[in-house]
Amino acid sequence: MTGPFAPRETIEQVEEGHVLAPKFDANGLIPAVTTDFDSGELLMHGFMNEQALKQTIATGEAHYYSRSREAIWHKGATSGLVQNIVEMRIDDDQDCVWLRVRVGGNGASCHVGYRSCFYRSLPTGDLPDTAVTLTYEEDEKVFDPVAVYGDAPNPTKL
Repeated sequence: MTGPFAPRETIEQVEEGHVLAPKFDANGLIPAVTTDFDSGELLMHGFMNEQALKQTIATGEAHYYSRSREAIWHKGATSGLVQNIVEMRIDDDQDCVWLRVRVGGNGASCHVGYRSCFYRSLPTGDLPDTAVTLTYEEDEKVFDPVAVYGDAPNPTKL
């Protein structure tokens, strides 16, 4: 083995072993789910490539791979809302990462200004014939994105 990741050799090694052998998808990415360590609230879902995963492990701070920007980003490097990792886990077949974090600054994780990227809910139980109506679960932004990011390009792409 060279580097921090072991080769994936057997199912037993991957599921029951003691070495990190992550499985990246065909695009070289692994999903990462991020929750607040204290409340358990889901803050965001992102992706990491091999380098982002290595940087996350090495620094103890979340690094992701932005598919829209096609670049690694250190979460909070611009905004100050750094995600400090309290605990990091990998799932049973090592193809998904779970970060439990404490967020610096005002505790927000969403570039839109809300605490969580999951600030809207949708109803279940009936599928309407028209567009599903979303309900805002966070009614106030934690910060003003324009004040924090200025004229930086919005990472959301249509």
